[in-house]
Amino acid sequence: MKNAAALSGRQPTAGPAVGASTSAPIVTTHAALGGANPTEVSTRDRVTQLLLERGATTAAQLGSALGLSPAAIRRHLDAMLADGDVVAREQVVQGSRGRGRPAKVFRLTEAARVRCGTHHYDNMATAALRWIARSGGSGAVEEFATEQVAALEGRCRTAMEDAGDDPLARAEALAGALTAEGYAANATTIASGGQLCQHHCPVAHVAAEFPQLCEAETAVISRLVGTHVQRLATIAHGDGVCTTHIPAQPGRAQSGNPVTTVRTDR
Repeated sequence: MKNAAALSGRQPTAGPAVGASTSAPIVTTHAALGGANPTEVSTRDRVTQLLLERGATTAAQLGSALGLSPAAIRRHLDAMLADGDVVAREQVVQGSRGRGRPAKVFRLTEAARVRCGTHHYDNMATAALRWIARSGGSGAVEEFATEQVAALEGRCRTAMEDAGDDPLARAEALAGALTAEGYAANATTIASGGQLCQHHCPVAHVAAEFPQLCEAETAVISRLVGTHVQRLATIAHGDGVCTTHIPAQPGRAQSGNPVTTVRTDR
């Protein structure tokens, strides 16, 4: 539930942190591409880096720079188009041009550019929190974390107005609210109560050093669902998903099947 824009105090636009290189390598994990061949991942990273450096570029220019055949570069660009990482338009040619269709130029989408700058923002946020910790101690970091999640808590509470009082129903509504905020959440009913899972953490690298961020969001989840909750796993600590357990309420019968899943992250 951690809000990267809130941590940095601005809208999430791409740009380097102080002291960061503007040409840091772009890293795409094997898992992030659904188990793609590592060689394919590396080539796609190189295409992304070149587009980041050059802006609008033709397929022929990309292929020449990377030593790829026209068919190979087209395959990578088609995949990136399908994933929403690049957009294409016809190349503007000054004066007369030869016969045939004009070449297309490709550029990264804004979403792809923002992802390229994630680690720059992590560096700046981490540096800021280290300064707060040195100046005011752990308590100051806790106050900062609490203040930063307050706005998100308010938006989620508004989105959950019609959820009722049942903690599991509220967890489902919260999952939908978090998904709308970009956190890819889902709620699951299990025999011992329920689980709220968050599949995306924009500031996982920062939270790994400052667990106060995770503690603040856990407190928010507890207040929003209306009961004590227990954090079982976090992406910041190396787990694949942030998982929060919501204990079954005494005297409340579980409705429907003993195990159901409400998908809100699609």
